[in-house]
Amino acid sequence: MWKYKSKTIRPGKSWRDDNGVLHPGNWNIWSADEKKSMGITEIIPETPPDSRLYTWSMDSDGKITSKAKSLDDSGSGESKVLGLKSTLKNDVKRQQGSLLAQTDWVIVRKADKGTAIPSDTQTWRDAIRTKATAMEDAVDAASSVDDIAKLWVTHDKDGKKSGILYDWPELGD
Repeated sequence: MWKYKSKTIRPGKSWRDDNGVLHPGNWNIWSADEKKSMGITEIIPETPPDSRLYTWSMDSDGKITSKAKSLDDSGSGESKVLGLKSTLKNDVKRQQGSLLAQTDWVIVRKADKGTAIPSDTQTWRDAIRTKATAMEDAVDAASSVDDIAKLWVTHDKDGKKSGILYDWPELGD
């Protein structure tokens, strides 16, 4: 992001200075000294926080203002606002349902025709339910936004995995 005084200017776009002079869209190829002499400064925006955990905004100078989202629900009735914990647990339930739906036909076939449920399918379905419960328990146990941030699955430079959220078992594991 670049500024001429308080005006944001963009590479590839022409702009007018205070004297009314129209500068070409390729102004960005000027040397650092030329830009400085024209009063052009580069603004390096701050890195925004994780939008899953914070509400934030950026001002015209690239400065971030952020606020951690609430962990717990607030309000009631139609004005109820879900907190991070409820939102995450609802996401876990949605994903769990979507995963189980992939093999629901096996359960229907069992009820309809008496065809046995393959053991790997039943084991996987049970593992999905167990994992969903563990994820929800971990969310409930979190006492801060930082605790919640540690729940998402990440891999370090050596490939070591940490976190629990959305690390679902695969059919056949």
